Amino acid sequence: MARKVIGWIENISLPDLPIKRIKAKADTGARTSALHAENIRIHLRENGHREVSFTVYPTKSSEGIHVTCPLKESRMVKSSTGTATLRPVISTTLKIGNFEKRIEITLINRSIMEFRMLLGRTALRQFLVDPRHSYLLTKKGKTK
Repeated sequence: MARKVIGWIENISLPDLPIKRIKAKADTGARTSALHAENIRIHLRENGHREVSFTVYPTKSSEGIHVTCPLKESRMVKSSTGTATLRPVISTTLKIGNFEKRIEITLINRSIMEFRMLLGRTALRQFLVDPRHSYLLTKKGKTK
């Protein structure tokens, strides 16, 4: 199967959350994808399962989207600065152009970072990343 080529930046959607559009950076240095989230809270349901609630701001100026979903696990993740943090992990659908797949995403406050979403290597396995270009599978434009 031929791999699709994506740019180092693409507008993606996470329809299960529901995030219609968010600018994501392809980060081949990161294993797991990361999503900017605020007000992260882990809850224990009556059936013993854990869920996580959080607020996503697809852009710095957008209204928050409040999300509650099953918590897959919590995982220690080392940032690019070398700091390890325990992060909640969720499983959700990623959509880039017409391509969809289930991926794992860690939740972390990325408010000081330029990109609200990083796509790590495990999410990028079906793609080739062309670092010379942006928006090869999606249209450039403002995220909502």
